[in-house]
This record gives sequence, C-alpha cells and structure tokens, in this order.
Amino acid sequence: MRGVNRVMLIGNLGKDPDIQFLEGNICVAKFSLATTETYKDRSGKLISQTEWHTVVLWRGLAELAQKYLHRGSLVYIEGRLKTRSWEDKEGNKKFATEVVGDNLIMLDKRHDGGASGGFEGMDSLGGEDVPPPTDESGNERLPF
Repeated sequence: MRGVNRVMLIGNLGKDPDIQFLEGNICVAKFSLATTETYKDRSGKLISQTEWHTVVLWRGLAELAQKYLHRGSLVYIEGRLKTRSWEDKEGNKKFATEVVGDNLIMLDKRHDGGASGGFEGMDSLGGEDVPPPTDESGNERLPF
C-alpha cells in the first residue's frame, strides 16, 4: 500500500522570505507560516492556538515568493512534509520538519478590493482570483 504525504495550509508569513540562490542559480525561499485555530472553550471564552510551520519553496515558486510575499502575507500553501536531520557542533542529532510547497495561492486583498492572483505549480503562473473566505458578517475565516 502506498502512503499519502500532502499538506494544505492557510496562514500568514511570520517574516519576509529568506531567499538563497544555490549552484546553478536555483532559487530557494524559506519562511515561517503561522496558522491559527480559534475555538470557544466550555465557558464560552474564545481560545486561539497558533502553530508555526517552516515552508520551503523552490525555483519559480521561490522567485514569486521573493517578488510578492512579505511578513504578514496571507497564503494558501500545498505541498508535502519532509524531515531532514544533521549533527550540530556538539555532535547532537537535530531534526527539522518542513513543508516543501508545490502550490502557492496568495490570498491577500488587493487595494482595488479583489484578491491577489494565485500562483500554482513549480514554474507556472496560473490559477484564478480567489477571495479570502468570509462568514455571514463579512469577517475573514478559514474554510475548515
């Protein structure tokens, strides 16, 4: 049986993307993404829990991130989890789990009232304008 490794996140960038160019002029973007779940506890108090994810984008998506994304940008990221390991200076084994994105849709509103266009695929410009989800009162919310 084959497994499935898919991740879908909607969240805000914690900082501007860190951009690097590797050998062969391959662009890599890395940034933190905050996803927040809000719910009411038994007493009716609103509770928010924020999770931080490290996102890595390659090539065309990394170049788009460099050009269009900044701290606070609202994005939809789809990709897969990848865990890497290394030894630190003291010889301790370290691990990091990252989301390697292969689909990026920018959800920020434009100044003209629309949503920004989506960028999908490793090197393609595609997608359609997708407004952020809202509830009945017009407040933005996640669709889950």
